[in-house]
Amino acid sequence: MARLLLILALVATAFWVYTIVDCAVQPSTRHRGVSKGAWMVIVILLPVLGGVLWFVVGRGRAGGAVLRRAPDDDPEFLGRLSPAARADQDERIRRLEEELAQLDSEADDPRDKRPRTGDDPGDDDARGQRGAVS
Repeated sequence: MARLLLILALVATAFWVYTIVDCAVQPSTRHRGVSKGAWMVIVILLPVLGGVLWFVVGRGRAGGAVLRRAPDDDPEFLGRLSPAARADQDERIRRLEEELAQLDSEADDPRDKRPRTGDDPGDDDARGQRGAVS
């Protein structure tokens, strides 16, 4: 039992030291909730509970502060585009849509959908043989 308590005390102390160091080295912009100094006090005065609170509540994510958008979702970027560039892009989109519509109409050719009959020389008969005489 004493060994278990000693191991738990060592794990708790290592966790406590790790959270103190982690809280101290994080930039102030990555602290959520209260200020960096307040988090340091919480982590030091409440060794295990303060560390758990730090990792659950206080520690911000690395990419959380930076919000990246695609250019077509960014209103500032879209506002900087010139009207001529937007008109050119609209024209390209219109041409591509016309080409796609033309390709779709070509695929609907009735000659591609004619039913196959056994009378055609290239068709297979019922036994799966080509050009066999019964």
